[in-house]
Amino acid sequence: MEPILTLERATVRTYLEAEAGSSLADDVLDGLTRPFKELAPKHFYDEVGAALFDQICELPEYYPTRAEREILQQRSAEIAERTGAVELVELGSGTAAKTRVLLDALNEAGTLRRYIPFDVTEGMVRDVSTALVDEYPGLEVHGIVGDFERHLQHVPPALGPRIVAFLGGTIGNFTPGSRRGFLRSMGELLGHGDHLLLGTDLVKDPAVLEAAYDDSAGVTAAFNRNVLRVLNRELDADFDPDAFDHVAFFDREHEWVEMRLRAQKRMVVPIRALGIEVTFEAREEVRTEISAKFTREHLARDLEAAGLELVELLTDSQERFALTLARRA
Repeated sequence: MEPILTLERATVRTYLEAEAGSSLADDVLDGLTRPFKELAPKHFYDEVGAALFDQICELPEYYPTRAEREILQQRSAEIAERTGAVELVELGSGTAAKTRVLLDALNEAGTLRRYIPFDVTEGMVRDVSTALVDEYPGLEVHGIVGDFERHLQHVPPALGPRIVAFLGGTIGNFTPGSRRGFLRSMGELLGHGDHLLLGTDLVKDPAVLEAAYDDSAGVTAAFNRNVLRVLNRELDADFDPDAFDHVAFFDREHEWVEMRLRAQKRMVVPIRALGIEVTFEAREEVRTEISAKFTREHLARDLEAAGLELVELLTDSQERFALTLARRA
């Protein structure tokens, strides 16, 4: 695979060209032909969706980003000292805004040699890679444009002790079986002395949780409906996003928040690229996201099932969110 960016200390490789459209098509064909319809949350993040999510992160109701940033600001030096990491692999790296706190700590500890941003958005990985080689003298950046559920095998061999970071609570978007499988896949990137750094939202008052996913300004509702615009553009579908209501609630039994889109009336929607029509009855719902919330015991069980062990649970001052440090058992 030829790199799409090669600088003296930065390389970006992409593994998506042949698969991006087929991944969306496969997910939609599978999800919207089930008796209970679903769409994968990874398809939220086109350019508009990413901008809306940035707005969500600044909303007063949406605490996870601020809470995770607080932990990083207060504990990154401790993480650097404990791990002695020379490289950081970040899945779903985005703009690496929060990650810079950890990169700073590793740099100040004198160990930082390489950063590996891994994201589905080519422009973001390229821009981050270019910026960071300027910001951190001597840092090597190996960017990967890919789907971390499909392309983890392209992460290069470690230069030394590494941290694999999966932040933002994204692990909560996986159903329990898939979550443990993905934890196992991330564990395969770890050698002796390596650590997984996992962002995990914690179980708390349902009212606080539901407000975070159904804000008063309606930004999350717009973010949720935007996935239908993605389908219209990419698969030549004919959804009317305004004909679907945004729904968010905390499922106490499963300890996760669900987001759904609820049809306001009966509709038959053509998805021309797939050669299908999808029928929605009035008030029928499509699940677009789950976001699991964790206790320490829940996390320990999931990690153990994936061949990992919990080393330390770091929380913000209000104990709303945690960074979980784990290693291979």
